[in-house]
Amino acid sequence: MAGEQMKPVASGLLVLNFCMYVIVLGIGGWAMNRAIDHGFEVGPNLNLPAHFSPIYFPMGNAATGFFVIFALLAGVVGAASTISGLSHIRSWTVGSLPAAATAATIAWTLTVLAMGFAWKEIELQGRNAKLRTMEAFLIILSVTQLVYIAAVHGVRRP
Repeated sequence: MAGEQMKPVASGLLVLNFCMYVIVLGIGGWAMNRAIDHGFEVGPNLNLPAHFSPIYFPMGNAATGFFVIFALLAGVVGAASTISGLSHIRSWTVGSLPAAATAATIAWTLTVLAMGFAWKEIELQGRNAKLRTMEAFLIILSVTQLVYIAAVHGVRRP
């Protein structure tokens, strides 16, 4: 499959990935909000404990803070990469390919990094259903984003 035959595949993956990145952003935003509101609290006359972590999330395990932060980064960059992806799909020329492929590749690398923290969070256990959902979405996105990158390269050279 090459040329125009890959355009519908790339379009479908672009929409799917965008929706999944938005869901990751929603869940990641909830987790960040919860950590800020219900994280570690120190009273006015108390000292910080010896094992204080500034990346403490009360609803997960030791990897949750890193996972949520990198998931939010991957979600923002992934959702933003759809702008150049939409432009490329509209024109579907070799000239629009570099911007779309570069943005998608950066989003994919951040997604794979967040997926690594997701696997660590899974290994450590002790997380809720929302975090498990975000883990699953990032694991799926690491594959669908890579397939999207391959699909956008389906532009036929003149």
